[in-house]
Amino acid sequence: MTHHQDDPNHEDEDRTTPSAPEGKDADVVHLDVARAGRQPQQPDADRPDSDNRTADGPVLEGEAVRVDRPGPTGGGWRTALEAKARSRQPIVPLWLRSRTEAVETLKWVTLHYLHVAGYQVVRLPLYGGRLTARAPRGLLRLVGGVIKWTFDLEGEPVRLAAVQKADPDVYLKLSRQRDSRVRLRVLISSAALVTLLVVGLMMAEQTTTAQWAALAAAIGALGILGKPADRPLINRAVVPSTVEKLTSDIVIRALTVLGIGGINQAMAKNPKDAIRFVAPITRDGPGWRADIDLPYGVTVADVMDKRDRMASALRRPLGCIWPEGDSSVHEGRLVLWVGDKDLSKTVVKSPLVKAASHDVFKGIPFGCDPRGRAIVVPVIEQNILIGSQPGQGKTASVRVLASAVALDPSAELWIHELKGTGDLDPHEQNCHRYVSGIEDEAIAYAADSLALLRKEVMRRAAALKALPADLCPDKKVTRQIADRRSLGLHPLVAVFDECQNLFAHPDFGAKAGEDAEFVIKLGRALSVVLVLATQRPDKDSLPTGISANVTIRFCLRVAGQLENDMILGTSAYKNGIRATVFQPKVDAGIGYLLGATPMPKVVRTAYLDTPATQRIAKRAHALRAGAGLLGGHALGETPERVAPSFDLLADVLAVVPPSEAKVWNEIIVDRLAELRPEVYGAWAGLGGGAKTAQLTTALKPYGIKTMQVWGTSEGGGRGANRIGVARDDITTAITHRDRGRAS
Repeated sequence: MTHHQDDPNHEDEDRTTPSAPEGKDADVVHLDVARAGRQPQQPDADRPDSDNRTADGPVLEGEAVRVDRPGPTGGGWRTALEAKARSRQPIVPLWLRSRTEAVETLKWVTLHYLHVAGYQVVRLPLYGGRLTARAPRGLLRLVGGVIKWTFDLEGEPVRLAAVQKADPDVYLKLSRQRDSRVRLRVLISSAALVTLLVVGLMMAEQTTTAQWAALAAAIGALGILGKPADRPLINRAVVPSTVEKLTSDIVIRALTVLGIGGINQAMAKNPKDAIRFVAPITRDGPGWRADIDLPYGVTVADVMDKRDRMASALRRPLGCIWPEGDSSVHEGRLVLWVGDKDLSKTVVKSPLVKAASHDVFKGIPFGCDPRGRAIVVPVIEQNILIGSQPGQGKTASVRVLASAVALDPSAELWIHELKGTGDLDPHEQNCHRYVSGIEDEAIAYAADSLALLRKEVMRRAAALKALPADLCPDKKVTRQIADRRSLGLHPLVAVFDECQNLFAHPDFGAKAGEDAEFVIKLGRALSVVLVLATQRPDKDSLPTGISANVTIRFCLRVAGQLENDMILGTSAYKNGIRATVFQPKVDAGIGYLLGATPMPKVVRTAYLDTPATQRIAKRAHALRAGAGLLGGHALGETPERVAPSFDLLADVLAVVPPSEAKVWNEIIVDRLAELRPEVYGAWAGLGGGAKTAQLTTALKPYGIKTMQVWGTSEGGGRGANRIGVARDDITTAITHRDRGRAS
């Protein structure tokens, strides 16, 4: 074939005329034509002209093909297998894979059956009396039954019916059958009677013990035989639960009455597959667990919003219904746990009550989740924030943490109870620093503690850096390093209860907030831990720099979304983690715990009353005294105080009124000494040039430059040029500094 690519007269011919075959069933097809055949055909009405061309090229014909057309793919079977592998059920039950949970389960089973056994053993005399009282009736039943059986009295009604019907053949047949039965049964009954007589004569020759045993066995057998049908012999040690077994039908019924549009629409379209159970409903601790995929577009947060309606649909107390999500799968995976017992009526016993000591490096036993599983809160390399409305168990939660720290003699405990009620007084005897009160003196003491903690963090950073690599390869404080007291890297846990009274204080709050943020960011790697508790979580009483950097959060009942997210973190409410669902007073001690476990959990804290806390504190005091690790407040030492520090720029503005645009340095120093003699008095005692240089040096870090200022002395006199500052420079520096803090 000859192509005329360079001749325009042959263009149409080349594009439309089939090529001559060069082999069997083979055609040479022009490339443009082949490409055009793969493009979608343009409707005739849109064709612009006869040569099948548009402004951009030829009109293309062909079938439109969807690029996302479903079909088998090469790796589909592997993808399916991987998905199945992720959802494999464990070979070993989950409660056996956790040593703590396995021990708790076995302990529960053992205690349960020990209780049942003890209950029945104590009632053996009662059961013996019942059997004795029922034995005569049993004897009568036995004798009557033997007589009826021996003489075939149970067939008497049938034979009488044959007589009444005047049917001699049937009667004779029944009579012969009775006679043969009676002959055999009389022999059997006679043999049994003779055997009983022989046994009775033999027992008469036995010891008294054997005779009493035989009599007891006979009375027991006759008593069981004489048992009334409506009165059982043995009482139940455990009353059976009347809770209805959780089934898929019940769960679906509960979900459909919640009034969630996405669920109702999906159920109307496809009621069989709208709600999918990804695993069988099983027992999980003291309750039932259902793993559910909600309909497309419905999230777990939608269901948690209506927890009260679900409780009504399931006919359970609100404290039994605990839906939670599994975002590691997807946002529509609902894990519904329905307990047998209301969590608000559960009392969690703390193991600290009987513990001789405790190791904070292993975490602190804090409470349990709704399924009865123990929850341990890590402490080392963490900081903890606790928040709630008043009366919801916030201080009780702090008491659990403080008690565990006190039982570790290597841990240094600082407590600042800024409510003044003395809730943490039992541990005063174990504290290096301790204060209880709401007065300015107590607030100043707590502010000093944060300033000291900041200095301690800086000291520890240098000490940890200096440790050799073989002793501390990961640059982390371990149990072995903490036990070397000379290194000064032991755990230091500082508790600030009602911390809003500190951070919102007009004089000490700003500086305390800065120090706390510094300690939270850097101290956790150096085993310096802050435990903050507040009942007023807002930006003034809980600076955002603190709330944003705390790693473990525990939120009991709060009033609204703002407070919820201030404690639990931004978007917690949106994601369904809502401490607003807890009932005031009823759910005291129950809250959401974040950061201590892989997923957020509802936790009921262990409760330590004042007597129990006092016993723990005394045990901890003896432990610390024996190890020689009491110090500071516990030994009556004078508390270390931090030299007062104030805002220099604000003080300068206070002594330089707006009417004075520029002022000499020496005049400013004299006025500052009158304002705060304890801070600036030493500056005023210097010579004129030294005073000027002192203020110049102090203002230099803020970027404020001095200048020649024309003026006169305070007492009047001749004017002169001396070193001074402009008031506008001070206000500008304050503005820039405050903007930097806000950002």
